[in-house]
Amino acid sequence: MINKLVIIGVGLIGGSFGLALRKAALVKHITGVGRSQENMQRALKLGAIDEIAADLPSALKNADIVFLAIPVGQTAEIMAQISPYLEADTIVTDAGSTKRDVITAARSHLAGHLKNFVPGHPVAGAEQSGAGAAHANLFRGKKVVLTPLEETSTKAIKRMTEFWEACGAQVFRMDARQHDKILASISHLPHVLAFTLMNHVSAVHPEDLPGSNDPLRSSDPLNFAGTGFRDFTRIAGSSPEMWRDICLANREALSSQIDAYQRELADIREMLARGDGKALERAFANAREARRQWLKNVS
Repeated sequence: MINKLVIIGVGLIGGSFGLALRKAALVKHITGVGRSQENMQRALKLGAIDEIAADLPSALKNADIVFLAIPVGQTAEIMAQISPYLEADTIVTDAGSTKRDVITAARSHLAGHLKNFVPGHPVAGAEQSGAGAAHANLFRGKKVVLTPLEETSTKAIKRMTEFWEACGAQVFRMDARQHDKILASISHLPHVLAFTLMNHVSAVHPEDLPGSNDPLRSSDPLNFAGTGFRDFTRIAGSSPEMWRDICLANREALSSQIDAYQRELADIREMLARGDGKALERAFANAREARRQWLKNVS
């Protein structure tokens, strides 16, 4: 049982963590810390938190767990702010989509508290953000990756594993570098592609085109976009602030993935240039089979 949980950043992830633990009857009191009073009031009304913190010292007093559910670019600043008020047994964990930068920040600002620091990443989310999007089942059936430090105590790892499992998640442990490399390919790159495609297609301004006032003659490509385009670009509705921070924090691994993807696109372009239908079909068939095997394994 968690007597007091402090959530710093009560948005989709932070709010859902509070709701999930409350649903599992594992938390007595949840204190929320956040920038937007409107969002915090929404979290309070939703039941994701029990109170809005007046200040950090009072919020962190007697805290069992502090959950940092904030944009990764704010991690160092927030760690520096909470460090003086952490109690000896308080566990600090996070939900950042990158881990090496978070661990670097912890070594700088939580140096005396590393035994109770458990870096984590719930691989779950939605394009919506804010406390209003939070729900208790967000983590059910999802994966959570923990990347503990050498200094992290077995007890702290065990407790966070149990709490995430109580939220319905599958918990994995991984090296931080491996985590960042994997997430660059299956999460960070797809978001960059979705954002970039939306910018590319929306660069055409229909008001500048002849007949733009006639919906039957409009040349705006988005007027003809169907479910495939909608599905591909769904994640372009995600928080620009959050994804700016993620991309910058993991820019080394992400840049490598972008380079590799550009090489794949160059291969496809070459197939088109030479009219090589067999090679094109083979590339598409390989992709379809890879996706089929993936869905088969995760179902």
